[in-house]
This record gives sequence, structure tokens and C-alpha cells, in this order.
Amino acid sequence: MMSVPSAAAVAALLLPLLMAVADPSDESCLLNLRNSLEDPANSLRKWTNSTLASPCNGFTSYLVGVTCNNGRIYKLSLPARSLGGSISPFLSNCTNLQTLDLSSNSLTGPIPAELSSLLNLAILNLSSNHLSGQIPPQLSFCAYLNVIDLHSNELSGPIPDQFGLLVRLSVFDVSYNRLEGPIPVLLSNRTGLPRFNASSFVGNKELYGYPLPPMKGRGLSVLAIVGIGLGSGMISLVLSFTAVCIWLRITEQNSASAGGVMNDDDGKISHAMPDY
Repeated sequence: MMSVPSAAAVAALLLPLLMAVADPSDESCLLNLRNSLEDPANSLRKWTNSTLASPCNGFTSYLVGVTCNNGRIYKLSLPARSLGGSISPFLSNCTNLQTLDLSSNSLTGPIPAELSSLLNLAILNLSSNHLSGQIPPQLSFCAYLNVIDLHSNELSGPIPDQFGLLVRLSVFDVSYNRLEGPIPVLLSNRTGLPRFNASSFVGNKELYGYPLPPMKGRGLSVLAIVGIGLGSGMISLVLSFTAVCIWLRITEQNSASAGGVMNDDDGKISHAMPDY
């Protein structure tokens, strides 16, 4: 009589097969990223259609830069690979991703706002590229972010105020970009102490506020405004003084003329009066 296999035995047989089937979201994520990148050093030569169809084998992956956990991609790390091109917005399909490191490459274009769909993301390092455009405020939806490193790019516009609400954020670096405007208060200060020091913000000519030192240009502008006010006051004072002097001069001349007439009349009257 044939024995019926237990549920545990069936699960043990099926588990490798289930793990061999790629998550379609992860496959789409990597395939679109590969198509958006330029790879002159051929670092991604193993990222072929067949390998991308099954990027994870349980906890391992044969793809360079890819780390898996229970059959899903949870880490994508490709620093210093001489990669060009742009960041695919379809990276948002890697919904289990916790680490994204594309630093020290030659990537261009914007940071996709779609990365905000990576709700498990804890580390975002896109530093030392040629990324441009504004920093998407939607990244604040990634509430588990511990690290945001965007230094040495060509990013412009303001630092999103919403980043101050990322309470887990322990590393934040946007230095050496083209950012402008005030540093959000919640990033520069927490309970009276600096949350991030000046090194996180230096190298942005139009960025200002604590913990950066006062901008010389803005100090000169204030002095110029004060100088203009004082100058205007002095001009008004000089004009007022000149007007008073002219008025006094005219009054003096009028008084002198009136006095001369009275003297002449007195002389005529005295000559007309008889002697007693």
C-alpha cells in the first residue's frame, strides 16, 4: 500500500520550484534598469534576458550587484561601475528593496519620483553622479529611510521640507549640488542641537540657514539696505537744513528792507515839525 506524503514533505519538494519562479515585479525592475543604463565597462554582462527572468535563487543571486532574501531582491548595489544613462522609474517594481546604491557612476537625468513606492527602502545612495533636476519630495513617503546620500551631483531647487519628518534619518548629505533656498528647520535642528552639521549642506551657493555660516552676499545686502536708508536720511537732512537757511535769509532781507523805509519816514516827519 502506497503511503501518502506528508504536507511537510510536499512543501519541501515544492519550495525550490517556487523559489525558481521569479517575481514578475523584480524581473520588470531589473530589465528596465538594464535598458536604461549604459555599460561601457561591460560590468552587467551577466544581466541577460534569461538570467533576469530568474534573478533570485532563494537567498542567492548570480547577478552582479543583486542580493536576494527569500526569493525577492532586497539590495541593489552597483557603485563605481562606470555606468551611464539614467535611473529607471521602474525600479519602483522592486517592492522589497531596502538598499539602493548607484553611487560613483556617470548617471544623468532626474531622480524618479516613483522611487517613493519603495516603502521598505532604508538606504538611498545616488552620490557622485551627474543627476539633475529637483529632489522629489515624494521620497519622504519612504518612512524607513536611514540614509539619503545625494552629494556631488547637479541637483537644483530647494531641499524638501518633508524630509524633516523622516525620524529614522541618521545620514543626510546633499553637499556640492546647485540647491537653493533655506535649509528646512527640522533637518538643521532637533531639540536645540544640530541634527546634521554644515558638511551635509556645503557647496550649494544659494543654500542658506543654520548650520551653514551666514552668507557674505546676504550680509552685504543688509548693509547696503542700511546704507541706502542712512544715505536717504542724510540727504533729507541736508535739504531741510538748506531750506531753513534760505528761509532765514529771505526773512532777514525782508526785515532789513522794512527797517530802511521806517527810518526814511522818521526823517521826513522830524524835518516837518516846528522847533519849540
